[in-house]
Amino acid sequence: MIPNLVIFDCDGVIVDSEPPLLDFLLTEFAAHGLDITIPELETKYVGGTMARVAERARAAGATLPPHWETEVYPRIYDMLSTGVPLIPGIEAAFDALDQAAIPYCVGSNGPMEKMDVTLGAHPAVFARLKGRIHSAHTHGVAKPEPGLFLIAAETMGVAPEACVVVDDSPSGCIAARRAGMRCFGFDPHRDGARLVSEGAEHLSDMHDLPRRLGL
Repeated sequence: MIPNLVIFDCDGVIVDSEPPLLDFLLTEFAAHGLDITIPELETKYVGGTMARVAERARAAGATLPPHWETEVYPRIYDMLSTGVPLIPGIEAAFDALDQAAIPYCVGSNGPMEKMDVTLGAHPAVFARLKGRIHSAHTHGVAKPEPGLFLIAAETMGVAPEACVVVDDSPSGCIAARRAGMRCFGFDPHRDGARLVSEGAEHLSDMHDLPRRLGL
């Protein structure tokens, strides 16, 4: 069934900001006594708010200073301000949705300030999303809770069951399932098993999204 609304995550779905962020966290955690691998970061930390990232890191043994989860943001913004590329195929997906008159928006656990940096580096894409970006920091509810996606759907006047989510994290796929929304788990480098296990359909290439949506 062709959806009435498509909700995209931002990091790792619209902009390829996760590789530099993972490298940043790897170095940051190591400096505070937690040696961890990139695959562990991807499976255990990607998709969460920094508060949740800090909570998990401390539980795993990281001696992060008090208020790290808020004080780290300016350094992350500075790191990302050098520019991050768009996910290949995302503009073509937006084009196909526009042609089919299907609205789309963003539902991200990241703060608006971060998306201003990453999306702002791509003015044409940023302009397409203006007024349709929903942040967990703004709404006070984060994935894996379904509230962020439900707010996005309500704002656009679309029933949850008529929405499709595109997310690259287990927390996002869980949120979509809890919201009663079909979900594509975007994983271009692996088999998507960690997303499929949360109820998502594996999407390996963003160029293929319009076909998968029935457009």
